[in-house]
Amino acid sequence: MSEVSTGAALVCAGAAVWLSAGWRSGARRAELLLAGAGGAVGTGPPVWRRLAGGVRRLGNEWWSVAAGLVLAVLGASVLPLVAGVAGVPLLRRLRLAREARRARDRRGDAVIALCGALAGEVRAGRQPGEALLRAARDCEGLGETQPAVLAAARFGGDVPGALAGAARQPGAEGLLGLAACWQVAVDRGAGLAAGLERLEAALRAERDQRADLRAQLAGARSTTVMLAGLPALGLLLGTALGSDPLHVVLHTGPGLGCLAIGGLLEGAGMWWAARIVRGAEAV
Repeated sequence: MSEVSTGAALVCAGAAVWLSAGWRSGARRAELLLAGAGGAVGTGPPVWRRLAGGVRRLGNEWWSVAAGLVLAVLGASVLPLVAGVAGVPLLRRLRLAREARRARDRRGDAVIALCGALAGEVRAGRQPGEALLRAARDCEGLGETQPAVLAAARFGGDVPGALAGAARQPGAEGLLGLAACWQVAVDRGAGLAAGLERLEAALRAERDQRADLRAQLAGARSTTVMLAGLPALGLLLGTALGSDPLHVVLHTGPGLGCLAIGGLLEGAGMWWAARIVRGAEAV
């Protein structure tokens, strides 16, 4: 019975990997084929291009369902599959948070580049409004509010107010410093280029400090992930020693109790470790 279950699990895992790889490669080939045809099918994006984008947007969280299916077959129980399905929203939330952090970092880098480019344009002798228009062409630091900010700069509007509004975007907080430099330069005639260069240096130092802190916290994150994987390693060791830990855990009263308590402790430990890391990053 165990040989049959193991064979079925291997077949399920192989089918999942093959389908994922084939789906992605087939969608990519079709996308390239239709793109090479000059987009002759319809006026909008090709169907295969939309399909390929949808496949890419599925994310890696669905692998928890595949892992739950394999464990369900091996343990002859539906509980691992239910747990795998329940883990999809949590893993999706973690993935979206990671993507949001990367987008925030990219926008922060774009703000730093905007400050440097604007300082160079002002140093070259251009007026602040014209310098901002030129600098914004090569940088994306203004984000979605770029049309409003550039309109204020082109037609003599409230540029500091527009920059302060743009600073509400995640990762664009440095635009508040740019708005302050602009306001001081307009009201008191102070040198805008010098203030922008100091602002750029300060933002770069802050970015480097965050990167150094994340590098120091990488060890703590790795330790947390390793400790979280120890229960799975225990199950594998038990199976290698000839016992049947999945049957004990999934089909006996004490095993189910240990599974419930262990799952609660595992979740509490992961939450506490993540809270410590977030607190360190916030400081």
